[in-house]
Parts: sequence; C-alpha cells; structure tokens
Amino acid sequence: MKPLRIEKMSIRFGAVTILPEVSFEVAPGECFGLVGESGSGKSTVLRCASMLLGTWSGDAKVGDRSVREMDLMERCRTLQMVFQDPYGSLHPRHSVRTTLSEPLKIHRLGDTEERLAQAMRDVGLPVEFLDRYPHQLSGGQRQRVAIARALILEPEVLLLDEPTSALDVSVQAEILNLLVRLREEKGFTCVMVSHDLAVIDHMCDRFAVMKAGDIVEVLPREAILDGSARHPYAQELIAASLAYEGAA
Repeated sequence: MKPLRIEKMSIRFGAVTILPEVSFEVAPGECFGLVGESGSGKSTVLRCASMLLGTWSGDAKVGDRSVREMDLMERCRTLQMVFQDPYGSLHPRHSVRTTLSEPLKIHRLGDTEERLAQAMRDVGLPVEFLDRYPHQLSGGQRQRVAIARALILEPEVLLLDEPTSALDVSVQAEILNLLVRLREEKGFTCVMVSHDLAVIDHMCDRFAVMKAGDIVEVLPREAILDGSARHPYAQELIAASLAYEGAA
C-alpha cells in the first residue's frame, strides 16, 4: 500500500481557473472522498492525477514517485480509474474477455485464463460472462466489468469518478459493498468523487469539501452526522444532504 499526495494541483482552461491550487494526502489503504456541487473541480482532480489531462501544474505522487516521472506503462500499473458511465467506458464491440485480456497482453502478464477467471470472481460475475458483450449486460454488471478491468493490473491507487451515479438505487448498494470488500482484500488506496454524502459515509474514511476548485475543509466521515464541520459551505452542504435524505 502506498499513499497518494496531491501537491498544489492547478489547471486553467483558457481564462478560467478550474483548480487554483489543490493539495491533500491520502494515507496508504485509505478511501478519501471529494464532494461538492457540480463544477467544483472534483472530477478534474482525478483526470489530472491520472494524466488524462496533461496541462496542469503541481504534482501527484504515489509513494515518492511522481506520476509525471512515470511512463505510460508504469502509470497504468500504478494507478487506475473507474468512470461514471460503464457503458461509455467499455468498447461496444469488445467482449468482456477482450476488454480484460487487453491490459494483460500490453503488460505481458502470463496466466491469462486464470487471471481472467479470478477477475470475474473478484467482482461477483460468472466466468461464463467473459464471452458476453456490453449490450448483453445490465448497468451494474457493466460497472463490475469496468472495476475488474481497473483492478486486473493490481494498481496501488484506484480513482473512482462517481461509479454508482448512473446506476439504479438498488444496484448502487451492491457496487459500493463490492468496492468496500475489494479494498479490504486488495489493500489499494482509493479516491472517490461523489455528490452523494451517503455514498461518502459508506465508503470513505475522510473527505474533502470542494467549492469553485478549492478545498474548503477536510473532514472525517463522522462529521456528516456529528456537526463538527466548521466552514459555512461545508455545513450548508451537509445540512442540505441530510435534509434531502430525510425528505426521501
């Protein structure tokens, strides 16, 4: 297990500053949440850390190794991402077998069939589903495949960009419980983006509240219920979430 450090991460798109200077640290094996309203910069942090966006300043380090110093192969072995829309992140003409075996081929890892079977077992899917295509799977099953693909290279860090928001409520709990179990079993460090504090409460040890690209406060999970948040926006966000859940 290795820590993840985000140091003075900043990015601009034209004249608009999306992230002024974001810094935080995630302990080894910890799940750290990023919450805030739409457009607050949560997903941008993940896209910068994974180098999907390359025009940012600052640094992101896994252990003592900067992602900027890693070549593509090393970065993919170290850090993986699960996206919000499982159908959009899976190639519609690739079977599950092709999707999962491709990273193994690229990284020249052996025991392909055993690794594929274990990956399916890890995410609770039948091994027979290896020969299915995305359109033959439910939304929850597609997201399980996306999680299997992210973990098949055994990364140190897993980035989760609202992995349950596109799923039915009944399926969301299954995916969250799966992620909790996998983190306990495999010990990866995790950053989860969500606008849903119930998800953060279920998954995360600590979370940062973001507003307009800034982190206004970092809180323990217990702050969702114990009222210990001090920043006015963090208090407002938590109160609104609790009121919504109470109304629901």
